[in-house]
Amino acid sequence: MVGRIITKVILRREGLRFPFPTDFENKVTGTQVESIRRRAKYLLIDLDDGRIILSHLGMSGRYTLFDNTKVRSYSQTENRISRFGSATGFDGRHDHVEFQFDDGSAAVYTDPRRFGIMDLIDIGEEPIHFLLENLGPEPLLAWDANQLAKALKNKSTNIKVALLDQRVVVGVGNIYACEALHRSGIHPTRSSKTLVRKDGKPTAKLSLLVEKVIEVLHQAVEVGGSSLNDFADVNGTLGYFGHHFQAYDREDGPCLKEGCGGTIERITQSGRSTFLCPRCQR
Repeated sequence: MVGRIITKVILRREGLRFPFPTDFENKVTGTQVESIRRRAKYLLIDLDDGRIILSHLGMSGRYTLFDNTKVRSYSQTENRISRFGSATGFDGRHDHVEFQFDDGSAAVYTDPRRFGIMDLIDIGEEPIHFLLENLGPEPLLAWDANQLAKALKNKSTNIKVALLDQRVVVGVGNIYACEALHRSGIHPTRSSKTLVRKDGKPTAKLSLLVEKVIEVLHQAVEVGGSSLNDFADVNGTLGYFGHHFQAYDREDGPCLKEGCGGTIERITQSGRSTFLCPRCQR
């Protein structure tokens, strides 16, 4: 998408989780995509007119990219019906937004649950936008155990729930929290503040947890994420981190830590499944 000019926008409904911005199609048509950034799980698509398309995929949203050759292979239909059919995963029934570009390519946003978000904001507004202003640090940038200790110092919340709190750290989803806690030997129900020393410094366990969070995220990115149900990337490729799960979704399976001999259990925390080994996680 970067470097391409948006020549047409097709909206097939009034909104997703929220309504689309007023006159969204006309406001972005004719602009050029200068860059694409990420903040937590939000995509920030920078346009050359000083605005940003702020996009979130929700639970099941995805962008599928088609080059000009691929686009020409599909016959144009009425705008209310997507021409891409099964190529976007749901026979075109949930292709809610289509961006067409000057080189003949297209980007299609598909979202069966419609929990995604698409907004139009001014560049520079990110730090004060209501969806972004309270987000915590990025785990793959300048994040360390001291920052996490400061965020957890007075929290009695259990550590698994704290890791999922986007104000504490962004982008650590349920799967990766389970995996990092298992690898660091921390029980997911442990009180967060017990991982912080009285002087506010991180314990050795908390430092190890930060190391394992970063490790798990890097490994997941390298293999394309974790495919559960309908997840795929922009080219339709599945993610393969599921093949590396040591705890998640392995209920009643053996703990894979050398010499442990424990069995993976499943518990529920804040309505989410947590997988752990009660023998080696304390």
